[in-house]
Amino acid sequence: MTLANSNAISPNNVIAPSFRSTIDLMHKLSVQQLDAALAALPGWSVVNEKLHREYKFPDFVHAFGFMATAAIAIEKMNHHPEWFNVYNKVIVDLTTHDAGGVTQKDVDLARLLDTFAGKLQ
Repeated sequence: MTLANSNAISPNNVIAPSFRSTIDLMHKLSVQQLDAALAALPGWSVVNEKLHREYKFPDFVHAFGFMATAAIAIEKMNHHPEWFNVYNKVIVDLTTHDAGGVTQKDVDLARLLDTFAGKLQ
């Protein structure tokens, strides 16, 4: 089935909203959009043009549990973080390589990671 036959493109060649939102997830955020996203993501900053956060857990088991729990959801998103674990710390960097920077997909993943971390910290 082609896009034209799947009703993804309207008669006036405008991409349907369901596809537009997927495309928007992959566009690099502007400085203003990134600032607005950071305002809603406490603990996150931008380091080396990536969303960055360091989580601290009570011990290694909680840190590793965070990574293992998040990994299932991350795989479903097909959007993988750059992360690093030492004992009770997990350092996370998020960027969309195909877009050349931070996208809405990274912001969504940051929110998801915060949800998981909040349950284990």
